This record gives sequence, C-alpha cells and structure tokens, in this order.
Amino acid sequence: MMKPVIVVHGGAGVIRKEKESGYLSGVKRAALRGYDILKQGGNAVTAVEEAVVVFENDPHFNAGYGSVLNEDGEVEMDAIIMDGRDLTSGAVSAVKCIANPIKLARLVMEKTDHILLTCKGASLFAKAQGIPEVPGEQLITEFSRERWKKNLKSASNPVACQFGLGTVGAVAVDTQGNVASATSTGGIINKMAGRVGDTACIGCGGYADNNIGAISTTGHGESIMKVTLARLILHYMEKGMSTEEAADAGLNYMKTRVDGYGGVIFVNNSGEWTAKFSTEQMSWAAVKDGQLQCGISTGENKTEPVDTSL
Repeated sequence: MMKPVIVVHGGAGVIRKEKESGYLSGVKRAALRGYDILKQGGNAVTAVEEAVVVFENDPHFNAGYGSVLNEDGEVEMDAIIMDGRDLTSGAVSAVKCIANPIKLARLVMEKTDHILLTCKGASLFAKAQGIPEVPGEQLITEFSRERWKKNLKSASNPVACQFGLGTVGAVAVDTQGNVASATSTGGIINKMAGRVGDTACIGCGGYADNNIGAISTTGHGESIMKVTLARLILHYMEKGMSTEEAADAGLNYMKTRVDGYGGVIFVNNSGEWTAKFSTEQMSWAAVKDGQLQCGISTGENKTEPVDTSL
C-alpha cells in the first residue's frame, strides 16, 4: 500500500506581511483536510477536491469567496480537476454565483462526456445537478472590491498574482498509487468579462497521469497557456528529470521564452513532491510521512508533526 501524499498551493506572487499568517493557516488547513481523506483510504480525486474547497471558502485566496473582480465588478471563476487513472478531466470557466466551482468541475468530469463547460452552459448544468446559486455579492470581499476600484483606470490590467492573489490548487497520490490534480481561480484583476485563463485548460492549469504524476500551476495565466506549463513539466519528467529539475526547467522556460512568472506543485507516482515558484512568494503546504511542511518564501519552510494513523 502506498503512503499518501498531498501538496497544495494558495497562489504565487507577493503576499503582504500582515496577510502571511492567514495564507499559512489556509494552506495548512487545506493540506490537512485532503490528507485526512487520504489516510482514511479516500481517493486522490476527492482529496484534491476537498482541499480546494477549503481555499474556495477562505477569503484570503483568489478562488470562490475572495475571487478578484472582472472589469464589470463581477466574479467569474475557472476550475479544473483531473483523475490520473484514466486521464478523465472536468472543468468550468467564467462561472458566476457558484460557491465551489471545483465541485462543479468534478460533476462535469463524472456526469458528462465533455471536459469543459463555460458561462451559461456551465450555469445550466449546475442547476440540473442541483448545485444552488449564491448571490454574486456573497463571493466578493471588501479587499477585492477595493483592488478593483484602484485598477479601473489603469493603463493595463495587472496580474492578480502580483498582489498575492494567485490561483489555488492541490495534487495528491492516494494509498492505491493513483494521482489527481485540482486547480481553481477567480482569474486576474480587472480582466475583460468572459476572459478564460490557464486554470480551466487541460495541460495548462493542471494535469494528472498515473504514469508520471500530478501538477497544479499558478501565476500569469496567459504565459502559462503559451507554454502549456503543466504538461511541459510532465514532459520533462518523462525525459528523466527529477520533480525539482522538471519544475525548475518548466518555470525557467516560461520566464525566458515569454517573460512569464508563476509557481507549481508536483507529486510523482512514487510520492516524491516539490513546490517551486519564480515569483517572490508562493504559499504552499505538503503532508508526507507524518510531517506537514509549509512555506511562503524560498528557504523559509516550517515542519510540523501530524497524525499518520491509517
């Protein structure tokens, strides 16, 4: 039986000092939630889904409640989930009034023959599946509204991750050796209405394959899409690189080729994992072998013991 592993991230960028404790608390809770499912014999797909739900319900993070606003002052969200057993995947994009887009993405994966539903179609599918709508205002924090107002007259739209508001995600390997990935986001600040970034695009915002591993990305979505970052890093793994080497190679390629910055979390099918980023910071946490590790800045990792009874 495989020892379970989960790794989560709360977004790459710059995190304000006064918000660091909130980010660390959030990534730890997400990782422990997913790990609790794994240690009870739950599958990797459920573990990453529930870990991301923790983020979507936490106003610190740019996903679900706390998402950044588009140019019209509305929340539009993207999410993707992928099962490494058979490469099935489900995603939604530009969805509104849904508290937990990652749950809707999983229903797309399990209840349809499609991979991605968007906007009106995703909303109709949510209703058909009994997922309740919430008022759009319920997903907006005061911090997101203030940031939106400040950027209304900007000459160009800034990238959300510059303000510590990057995409969230989780990857895991379960006791059966299966891997899964999940990613969710509110996108970039003051984006055009209808903009879809990397998160909902398979091979960009995330990917999972039992033959290699699972990955979730964060950062500047358009840059990630240009290099299909998630699949690129798995390609480097297939070429014989370690998890760290592959993650570094992918991030370096994105930086040099398209001047893009971001971060990744990655676990391979042997349970080896890494969390890498080319931005100033990225909040992340991982649980393996009875130890929870977490961090925000390079070289500033914390380790805590956790209950590992299976």
